[in-house]
Amino acid sequence: MERERLITEFHRLYYDSHVWTQTRWLGAGVEKCPFDLWIYQEIIAEHRPDVIIECGTRYGGSALYMAGICELIGQGRVISIDIAEQRGGLAHPRVEFLIGDSIEPATVGAVKNRLRGGERVMVVLDSDHHRAHVLREMELYGPLVTPGQYMIVEDTNINGNPVAHYYGPGPKEALGEFLPKHPEFTVDRSREKFFVTFHPGGFLLKR
Repeated sequence: MERERLITEFHRLYYDSHVWTQTRWLGAGVEKCPFDLWIYQEIIAEHRPDVIIECGTRYGGSALYMAGICELIGQGRVISIDIAEQRGGLAHPRVEFLIGDSIEPATVGAVKNRLRGGERVMVVLDSDHHRAHVLREMELYGPLVTPGQYMIVEDTNINGNPVAHYYGPGPKEALGEFLPKHPEFTVDRSREKFFVTFHPGGFLLKR
């Protein structure tokens, strides 16, 4: 179909240009497709999570962005996790940065200790994109997501879906293993309304 071919070709053109690696939010590197950032804003405003757990801080731009949306709506905070400090002192009153491997028991325990009873929890997975790691993150953090909130599995477009054919099994392949065993999560395709997303099939709504 011509329409799908055009969408795929633009997706590849945009990804291969690496312009997304130069995307910044208030000066901080964010490394995401702006279409997806807009969708994050819509999700946060509509579902009003009390806590957003982000696995994969990198330069801190996405944590800063989500915290800014929380600030605008007057609700929510971010717990952002990474194995290394790369954010260069970036800080925000609605963000707590944790250093550690997202799938290590100590890290997961530290996150759980920061959650308060009754809080609405959303999760964003954007750390190590290899299949085994992503699958383990979903198994560990999926139970923390509260009904009516999202777990967003990022970069399901890699490994030829339709970009980065060289990568090997990644987030999309992890999703293929996770979803049949977890009917509480459904793929929300309405979050792909801008045609190009780096997370096709990765917006999971928990019922």
